[in-house]
Formats: sequence, C-alpha cells, structure tokens
Amino acid sequence: MQARFHALDMLATLVAVVATDGKVLFANAALEDALGTSRRTIEGSSLPACFTEPHLLRAALDGAGSNEFAALRYDAWLVRPTAEPMPVHVVVAQTDQPGEIVVELLPQEQQARQEREERLMDQAQANKELIRNLAHEIKNPLGGIRGAAQLLEMEIQGRDLKEYTRVIIHEADRLQTLVDRLLAPHRRPHVVSDVNIHEVCERVRSLILAEFPRGLKVVREYDTSLPEFRGDREQLIQAVLNIAHNACQALSERIAAGDAQLVFRTRVARQVTFGKQRYRLALELHVIDNGPGVPESIKDRIFYPLVSGREGGSGLGLTLAQTFVQQHHGLIECDSMPGRTDFKILIPLP
Repeated sequence: MQARFHALDMLATLVAVVATDGKVLFANAALEDALGTSRRTIEGSSLPACFTEPHLLRAALDGAGSNEFAALRYDAWLVRPTAEPMPVHVVVAQTDQPGEIVVELLPQEQQARQEREERLMDQAQANKELIRNLAHEIKNPLGGIRGAAQLLEMEIQGRDLKEYTRVIIHEADRLQTLVDRLLAPHRRPHVVSDVNIHEVCERVRSLILAEFPRGLKVVREYDTSLPEFRGDREQLIQAVLNIAHNACQALSERIAAGDAQLVFRTRVARQVTFGKQRYRLALELHVIDNGPGVPESIKDRIFYPLVSGREGGSGLGLTLAQTFVQQHHGLIECDSMPGRTDFKILIPLP
C-alpha cells in the first residue's frame, strides 16, 4: 500500500493517510520530522491521539467517512513527544479509495513564513524593475546637466561662480555613481563556476578585518562537509560583504568598546522549502552580529532600495545582496532583536 503514497514524501507539508477510525496507514517524511518519531512508530498508531483535542479530528474523520463533506478545515495543536505542541491548520479530505482519508497539517508558523517569502520574492522582482527603469530615466538628463555645467564653467570668469558649477558637476558625478550601482546587477554577466562557500567567507573576513582591525572579533563556525556548488563567486562575495559591512557599521559602538562580534556560520539544511520550491539540500549561511538590532521602523523594509538605518547610508547594500542571492535561486532572511541580528542566506545545493 505504501508505494502509492511515496510521492507524498516530496511535500513540505505534514501528511498522513488514515483509516476512518483514525489509524495511521501512511505518514510522510515531513510528519515524521515534525513529530520526531520514526515512521514505523507512527504508522499503526492513532492520529487523533497526537492532538491536544483528539475529539475534533475524530468528528472530522467520522464526517469524511460518511460523505458529509469533501474537505474540512480547522485549527488545532499537534502534540510532539520531544518538543512543545505545534499550532497547525488541519485539512481533512477524502481520497478516491473507500476507507482512506488524507489529513494534511500546515504548521501555522511555516505558512506565515511561506507567505513572507512569497512577498519577499514579489517585492524583489518589483524592486528590480523599478530600479532599472528609474536608473535609466535619471541617467540621460544627468549627463546633460553635467555637460551643461562643464560648458558653463568654461564661459565664466569669476572664481566664485565657478564654485557653483563645480558643485553641480560634483553632485552629478555622485548621482551617476549611485545610478551605476543601481544598474550593476543587471549589467554584469552571471559568471558561473564551482564555488566553495568557505572561500567566500574567508575573503569577506579578510576584507572586514582590514577595515576594522581593532575591537571586532570574527568567529568562524564552518560545516566542512558542505559541498561545492555552481554559482557566481564574485556576486556571492559581494552579497556576503554587503551584509557583513552593514553589521560592522551597526557595531560601531561595540567596536569602540572592544567587544563587537561577527559570526560566520555554515550549515546544511535538509528537506527545506523556500521560494515556493522544496529542496533536498540547501546551504544555510548565517551572518550574526551582537549589535543593537535593526530599527523597528524599517524592519519590514530593509530589503527595499534606498532604505537605510544609518545617517548617510545609500540603502542599496541589502537590496543588491538579495538580488545576487536570488540569482542563485536563493533567499536572504533576517531575524533581529537588540543584541543579536541574524541574516540567513539560503541557497539550493546539488
């Protein structure tokens, strides 16, 4: 019987196939992971007994068995032997086989995370189009302003007046640099080669320590079993450097006090879902600092272009980092509180 259900192991959601009396006929890998119990133990047991209110699932199974409905949804708490109860959204549905009912459990935290990831992906795509169009619109008149200021400077005699034209030229050049940075990810070709993420981290570490030689401790927690993967090494260096550099600027007070810390941590994530896809293996790279945290006022907008938490910041570092990582089919997430900010880069592995 189980061979029919093996495709359910590919799903990120928790799925059990049960008989009308609640006996588990099949449990997928995600449910096995969530319960922290082997499939062999789950199968043959009573699924309603895994809930804080078992009578709700029993009533749902009775209704499905007597064809009262095609599908039923409700919220419940899943009891786990080795962890706290998990809030889940339960979907009970009939199958095409008599006596079999599919129970799908959507962890509410995971559901919220998937919705957040989808928003991030949509937002990044909108940002990309906005940036590209805006940069092109600015670029042409900017060249005209600079050229006119240069011609004007050649015509006028007074030193005081030339100061004004130099201000125009200087500011035009500054805006030109900003526009070039906005367009950089879209201009540069994607150069793919074998990438060792620890070489990327070491390069970033050396650059950071060269800029902040005192008061900053860089901790390396590497999982050396991580395989190489195909990617653009320079883009990934730039992405990690942007995140690390932002962290160091947020750590300025702690660097002055001599107790600033930056952690590079790599891990292998298994059976993870992000960007609407499930991956068997993925790289998890954490860049963690002990700074003051992301200001609440911009926490939901830190990946937006031109949003910065510090005076004089361009607000492009994290936007470009997210763009570079998404070109590797990955994603950057941020978890921040005072004393600990964790930027997590997820990239699929072969």
